Amino acid sequence: MAQMKAIVAEEPGEPGVLRYVDAERPSPGEGRVLIEVKAAGVNYADTLRRIDQYITHQEFPFTPGFEVAGVVAEVGPGVDNVSEGDRVVTTLLDTGGYAEYAVAPAAFLVPIPNGLGFDEAAAILLQGLTAYHVIKTSGALKPGESVLVHAAAGGVGTLALQMAKLLGAGRVIATASSQEKLDLARSLGADVTIDYTEEDWPERVNEATDGEGADVILEMVGGDFPEKNLRCLATFGRMVVYGISSRDRGHLVPADLMDRCHSVVGFWLVPITQRPDLLVPSLEETLGWIASGDLKLTIGAKYPLENAAEAHADLESRKTTGKLILRP
Repeated sequence: MAQMKAIVAEEPGEPGVLRYVDAERPSPGEGRVLIEVKAAGVNYADTLRRIDQYITHQEFPFTPGFEVAGVVAEVGPGVDNVSEGDRVVTTLLDTGGYAEYAVAPAAFLVPIPNGLGFDEAAAILLQGLTAYHVIKTSGALKPGESVLVHAAAGGVGTLALQMAKLLGAGRVIATASSQEKLDLARSLGADVTIDYTEEDWPERVNEATDGEGADVILEMVGGDFPEKNLRCLATFGRMVVYGISSRDRGHLVPADLMDRCHSVVGFWLVPITQRPDLLVPSLEETLGWIASGDLKLTIGAKYPLENAAEAHADLESRKTTGKLILRP
């Protein structure tokens, strides 16, 4: 059987459980294609799968990786929408992206537009669609409303603060943990930047919104952040929860939502991918913004595939900005 290099986690644990090994190259089944991976996206969700704290239970051993960009190497039975040699990107892998080859459903492959490289394609799909839908679909942003973006120098954050403006936000407030990251957020269009390592950051958000609070808050930290967010969420405001980077799910008291008619909304990208009426228009609009130059991608670092453990460690220690890419 043909061999390839892949990253495998034999058991849950810290980044060191990710091993660079020889593995059997998969074959595409009915309705699937084999992709020669040129770039694989690294996401917080990958780190949660590695420690088995993701939304769904993770079986071990497994190869992480939700999204890849590459070239179609082999077409399985019943596939007629792509051909060998096509440049494609997908974010609908359950696992398997951290490898030289990956199998993906043909129905959900997206052609990579001319002028867009593999690294850039891998940087936009999962995090770009997440940023779009936490703002527009779950956040229900109305023109002129204010948006608070936490971890604004991260992969989703750098896209979300730009998309908030493109989708009609009036004031965009960005938080991050260092001056360098705050400067990046400012360069991407944030109106106000706040260091969230300072205890009074909710008061700073209220000051930036003339005491009203932010209309939409994008929450992906966990811990005490959900409770603190409610202190600076506007009346009838929406807090959209889409991650737990701290690994602490936090606590909320439902009755605390009543006084100012607060809403807390959960978001996961998978249901969006099952709704073509939501997926297709958002993907077209996002790719259009990139083509026009209205949306700028921030690729923070590129790692050789064998350095996947280093990429995870850097991501979890908050050393990085923008999107992280693995390159087989």
